[in-house]
Amino acid sequence: MTAPQALARLSHLDMLEAEAIHILREGVAEGRNPVMLFLAGKDSTVLAHLALRAFYPAPPPFPLLHVDSTWEFRSLLAFRDAFAERHGFELVVYANEEGRAAGLNPFDHGDAYTTVMRIDALKQSLDRGRHDIVFGGARRDEEKSRAKERIFSVRTDQQGWDPRQQRPELWRIFNTRLSNGQSLRVFPLSNWTEMDIWAYALSRGIELAPLYFAEPRPVIERDGALIVVDELSRMPLRPGERMMTRTVRFRTLGCWPVTAAIASDAANLAAVVHETLSAGTSERQGRLSDRDGAGSLERQKREGYF
Repeated sequence: MTAPQALARLSHLDMLEAEAIHILREGVAEGRNPVMLFLAGKDSTVLAHLALRAFYPAPPPFPLLHVDSTWEFRSLLAFRDAFAERHGFELVVYANEEGRAAGLNPFDHGDAYTTVMRIDALKQSLDRGRHDIVFGGARRDEEKSRAKERIFSVRTDQQGWDPRQQRPELWRIFNTRLSNGQSLRVFPLSNWTEMDIWAYALSRGIELAPLYFAEPRPVIERDGALIVVDELSRMPLRPGERMMTRTVRFRTLGCWPVTAAIASDAANLAAVVHETLSAGTSERQGRLSDRDGAGSLERQKREGYF
């Protein structure tokens, strides 16, 4: 069988998988101290499984890094820990302890909370680990500022991002040379879509966090969004708000007070795939922080956000 014939027999998911594995191997081959950002969401879980395939039978030659905002879903943290243990990953968890001590939270501190507990914490953890290659599960279809990313995205010595300084990637040839404290954020899932992630997880039998599947959960309705109350003691209710039980799931996951659930009966991956095919809204509409205005995520990325 010729190479073109073999290529023609690959499915769409096979080709995406092969591309991602090539990118993972390229990053490891060119890096000195790689790390993989792991948020335990669907994208980072699929990416971690791809890493297991890329380096099998050896374990992946890098740890998983989780930047804990201190407002994560508790079940997501349990899934994170179980995943790392089951698959033999070293798991590094980092939180900005100054921000935690100051009581920063998504309710009262908005962008300041994101800056300190997400952006600054990520930069601190990467500087502390002296990581030059940072793999992440971001996809170009998620949001318009992500569409500007290269697969190998150069960051300054301050972890900043300038879309005008990114390098050409013609014919999938990657320039990995670094100088002056630069690093690379590497996105093996760049060309995947949300539908690809769900379909790949279904076809490969990948277990995802339970929050992605519908079940009765305690929620409040706030600003037109359904917010799952993960910890009642930490949820300040507004006048007139009351908790109710709704059958919901998530398409995207972030800090629980600012991540909206969707009403759904999709309780397994096959049902989620079917529901996604007919969805008329973007998955990131569940990120309430994205409603702060156009360019908000791009501004955060320029400051060092992933």
